[in-house]
Amino acid sequence: MKQIAAYKKTAASSVSARSQQELVDDYAPLVKRIAYHLMTRLPPTVQVDDLIQSGMIGLLEAARNYDPSQGASFETYAGIRIRGAMLDEIRKGDWAPRSLHRKVRAITKAVADIEARHSRDARDAEVAEEVGMTLDEYYATLKDATGYRVFSFEDLPAGEEGMTESLAGRIPEPLEDVEDQLFREALANAISNLPERERLVMSLYYKEELNLRETGEVLGVSESRVCQIHSQALIRLKSRMSEWTESS
Repeated sequence: MKQIAAYKKTAASSVSARSQQELVDDYAPLVKRIAYHLMTRLPPTVQVDDLIQSGMIGLLEAARNYDPSQGASFETYAGIRIRGAMLDEIRKGDWAPRSLHRKVRAITKAVADIEARHSRDARDAEVAEEVGMTLDEYYATLKDATGYRVFSFEDLPAGEEGMTESLAGRIPEPLEDVEDQLFREALANAISNLPERERLVMSLYYKEELNLRETGEVLGVSESRVCQIHSQALIRLKSRMSEWTESS
């Protein structure tokens, strides 16, 4: 009986291992698809091969840990793990100087302070004055922040992208689904209240998935100007979603 039990265990293990390898083989193209999608939003210094390598590790982990009884399809589960592994790789390569991080934090606080005082959108010139910069220095900081990947939608704590790390190892519990839904509603409201130009850039960039150059062509402005508007929108959102950031 013990020998039979041992044989069944070995056979089950072999079948499981074979099934895992089949999943990896079948969904390897998903890794490349996600990697190239992310590359359209990243600086040229990020190498797609590094993202693919990290994504394959995420896929292997997904194949090992996937539990179909949780209700999510493997593609959905694997996509979360793959994207999470790639974002981790990007975060490890944060090459932005500390001074830039300090400037972005100061700008974010200035936006929050100005909007709290005046109950309206903070204007560029006001923010620049609040942080002691010229308007040109302010715009240069916004451009640098985008180029260095200092912040992004993915940095928000509980949205579809920002939940990646916490979702990476498991399917969320019902309470987490509720919290995620509340965050999404708050974020959607914050986006809907952005200045019109910033709201349009966010829609074209994230919903329509245009890159910065294509977004600029739609708006009739330069790619550099789109970078500024995009950065302003993200700073404004981080400021207005600070309650979620602090609670996380």
